Amino acid sequence: MEKYVIGLDIGTTSAKAVLFRKNGLVVGESESHYPVFHPHPSWAEQDPIVIEKAAIKAIRSVIKNANADKSQVTAVGLSTAMHSLICVDNNNQPLSPSIIWADGRSVDQADRLRLQTDIYLKTGTPIHPMSPLCKLVWMKENNYEPYKNASKFVSIKEFLLLSWFGEAVVDYSVASATGLFNIHTFDWDKEVLLVAGIKREQLSKPVAPTTMCQGLSKELASEMGLETNTPFVLGGSDGPLANLGIGAIAPGDVALTVGTSGAIRQMSAKPKTDELQEIFCYAVTEDRWIMGGPTNNGGIVFQWLRDVLGEKEVALVLQQGGNAYDLLTKLASDVTPGSNGLLFLPFLNGERAPYWDANARGSLIGLTLSHKKEHIIRAGLEGVVYSLYSVGEALERLAGQPVNLFASGGFARSPLWLQMVADIFGHPVQVPESHQSSAWGAAWFALLAVGEASSLEGIKESIPMKQTYEPNGESHKVYKELYETYRELYMALKPHFTTLANFQRKH
Repeated sequence: MEKYVIGLDIGTTSAKAVLFRKNGLVVGESESHYPVFHPHPSWAEQDPIVIEKAAIKAIRSVIKNANADKSQVTAVGLSTAMHSLICVDNNNQPLSPSIIWADGRSVDQADRLRLQTDIYLKTGTPIHPMSPLCKLVWMKENNYEPYKNASKFVSIKEFLLLSWFGEAVVDYSVASATGLFNIHTFDWDKEVLLVAGIKREQLSKPVAPTTMCQGLSKELASEMGLETNTPFVLGGSDGPLANLGIGAIAPGDVALTVGTSGAIRQMSAKPKTDELQEIFCYAVTEDRWIMGGPTNNGGIVFQWLRDVLGEKEVALVLQQGGNAYDLLTKLASDVTPGSNGLLFLPFLNGERAPYWDANARGSLIGLTLSHKKEHIIRAGLEGVVYSLYSVGEALERLAGQPVNLFASGGFARSPLWLQMVADIFGHPVQVPESHQSSAWGAAWFALLAVGEASSLEGIKESIPMKQTYEPNGESHKVYKELYETYRELYMALKPHFTTLANFQRKH
């Protein structure tokens, strides 16, 4: 009987379970969605119980839909979005919502902490409202009731492991993304814990990504459709796992991922940080670190364009059973590269790398009477790639020039967007058959843990590749010229972004 492995990817908007063969071919996928709540301006929260139910449903559904037997599942590897924070009580029940990476309530705390450059140099986590460190300082300074009563502070992955196995463990990359973990000593940093106002015993034990948890209750195993002794392997956070799952693990291998947000990353054999604080550096294994930078504004920009510009057309397409994003992509593809001189700064949700500015705001520059809906859509998509390119410039300074460029995530389904990446970067872009690279990276760690894979590098032989997008020379020239203006616009508009952001918070 053939054996399979599951990659469970807990993302910002959904839990995805992917059933893989050991050669990386996808047998089946299942996705269960959940909402993000915004109880106050700039706050972003989720219900951890709802996410837990979605994860269980995704696992059950992928096994059922693939007509697989529970005995065929070798292991489950875990991937989660970074920077979530939940306060839990002595019984591991949530006292607070899951406060996610997009939450911006701790802007003032981040502005102060950023001046303490030694925190970043030790932890590799840029000082920004996304990080649990800044969230914890906000909680402390605002007498947040769940913070005062918490027995532990955990991420969404740790919450699931506590709920399912009663084990308080956290993999290195999720721990690294808290801003509390020293990437040189592989332990919680005493001085940073003092800043956050918490104790070591309120955090989980940092462990290697191949660490296994076993012993599902009969009821939970039945609900998932798994055997009670099925190993759950910790894996990592979605960023480094996307690199692993796409094969970008050697020096010069650069991975771009765009889901709700986006990122560009490269693996390194040693940690590298500097006082400019432009990129992150997170531990993954005891001899590998991931360097790069995230953008707050990836697929969420496309979603905004759909909702604002395509309301009528989208409603009609949906009535006819079509895909709204395909419609918008078709409109954008009829516009020449450069969108007739229209530039879109895609900072709809503030921005992380390379600026780490929660006050940044989206802007359309260069509008004329000749510009139509399709120009704005294309400029929005181009703006997301310009943003990734600006992060790539900062990454190149510390990690060196890219040799191979790989793309994954939801945007890897869009030929137009992938061609934009090739044209703006001026570099061929390799795309795998499956866009679920984080899930495959998690699954590979699971295979390593149970002895079904022999090395991290071996994954390169088990990644079915789909195609390569070659850059268009003329388009690259256009984008290179416009990017120079794009890069200067942020600095020119930054003072106005702060004024507008303060106005929005007051009103």
